[in-house]
Amino acid sequence: MIDKIKSESMDLLFEAIVSLESVEECYKFFDDLCTSIELKSFAQRLQVAKLLDEHRVYNSIVSDTGASTATISRVNRSLKDGNDGYNIVFKRLKEKNLI
Repeated sequence: MIDKIKSESMDLLFEAIVSLESVEECYKFFDDLCTSIELKSFAQRLQVAKLLDEHRVYNSIVSDTGASTATISRVNRSLKDGNDGYNIVFKRLKEKNLI
């Protein structure tokens, strides 16, 4: 899956992201880079993944996040069969007591 998106421009994007040093810098960069709808969609998916990781049921997640069941299913597939990206992030956020 990663090979499908790997490119020089994606490398530049990800290097730009990892160069950010604070939440405030992230707000500035992502506000310039993305629409508010795109950002809200990213945030919603991360919240859905967090709730799925906590073993919450779909109906509860729909109610709490407003996400569609299709979005929840997609995120659930990524958690189970993806590249472990969500798990990497969750582990690091837990280490920092942020979740």
